[in-house]
Amino acid sequence: MLRMSGEKRFFYGYIVAAAGFAIWLIGWGTYTPCFSVFFKPLLAEFGWSRAETSLAYSLSFLVQAGLAIMMGWLTDRLGPRIVMTVLGSFLGVSYLLMSQVSALWQFQINYALVGGIGISTLTVPVMVTVSRWFIKKRALMIGIVQAGNGVGGFIFPPFAGWLILAYGWRSAYAVFGIIALAGMIIAGFFLRRDPRDVGQLPDGERALMAVEEKRSNPGLRESGVSLREAIHTRPFWMIAGIYCSFGFCRATFLAHIPAHVQDLGFSLADGANILAVITGSSMFSRIGMGRVADRIGNRKGFMISFAVTTISLLWGLAAHDLWKLYLFAFLFGVGWGNQAVLRFSLTSEVFGIASLGLVMGILGVAESVAATFGSYFAGYIFDVFGSYRLVFWLGVGISSIGILLAWLLRPAKVSS
Repeated sequence: MLRMSGEKRFFYGYIVAAAGFAIWLIGWGTYTPCFSVFFKPLLAEFGWSRAETSLAYSLSFLVQAGLAIMMGWLTDRLGPRIVMTVLGSFLGVSYLLMSQVSALWQFQINYALVGGIGISTLTVPVMVTVSRWFIKKRALMIGIVQAGNGVGGFIFPPFAGWLILAYGWRSAYAVFGIIALAGMIIAGFFLRRDPRDVGQLPDGERALMAVEEKRSNPGLRESGVSLREAIHTRPFWMIAGIYCSFGFCRATFLAHIPAHVQDLGFSLADGANILAVITGSSMFSRIGMGRVADRIGNRKGFMISFAVTTISLLWGLAAHDLWKLYLFAFLFGVGWGNQAVLRFSLTSEVFGIASLGLVMGILGVAESVAATFGSYFAGYIFDVFGSYRLVFWLGVGISSIGILLAWLLRPAKVSS
């Protein structure tokens, strides 16, 4: 029941956003960027090829893709608290298991399957929940929550590098396991599915204004199209293409940049620091784009962000000095962070929130398939040619396609 009094209450949506920030900080901060920090130590100990080692990272995206629809369905029906505390804890379990691996198949199963289950809870359940709690400030709050990725990516790669050099990669994975297990359970406990569950309205509006707000702001209603209706629209497939462009560039370069830096003659610590700059710059761009998108629109925001990614990859082709690599990292992180926010705010804007979990889940499949291909293919290309140069050119082409899709996309909303 909505409270009808005019008294001001603390808006629980900020607790939800803080919990989402913590989940993204620990979950994405330890998973995606830190894989590449552990990459070369694993190669050195076991003698695996880059393609077969990065296959575990690639397969994790397929697991995420397969589970994304189910996570959306579970979130819509059971709520994010149960999904996060139960299934999100698999991430910590995977790290603990990886500290004990002795064969390639064990590493691939632990990272791809167990870790993939845990990581599949980070995106759809959290983003759907935040979208339900905020309408007027949706893009901004999504940006703040996703800034957790940037903060975590800024903290954990150098921390992983230090742990590996000081205590070995097995101990580093064990430490990450304890952090992730505790973090997913504690933060997940504070998630609530809908503001009406605690007698509040999105953005903290007072209940007495509910009728007027619903008339003046249609987004306040739990409206929107069904998944069946969404997939028959042109914007759905264009947005799916944007998700693919984002997924390819993100997964490919985050997985291989530290190894690329080391191939150029720099240290493991330098590679970890370059990665930290990527994730750190993405943190600020996520928050900044949350504000900008509300003013210039998601379409223009996507065009700008993909243009920045394209420029960064062209610069990366010629970056052989450390300062040039840091500049590449900064630009790439800005583009990545912008796209990360825009894809969710655009999806909820166009399709509404009634079936948002399922719609995001399907679009997440497209992103994950592109990410799977990119991260594995980059390792294969290096094994064949001994260089990532072709990978950079492929990234330039795909990010340019992102610019084109954003330009062709029209901001007309789909209504039921």
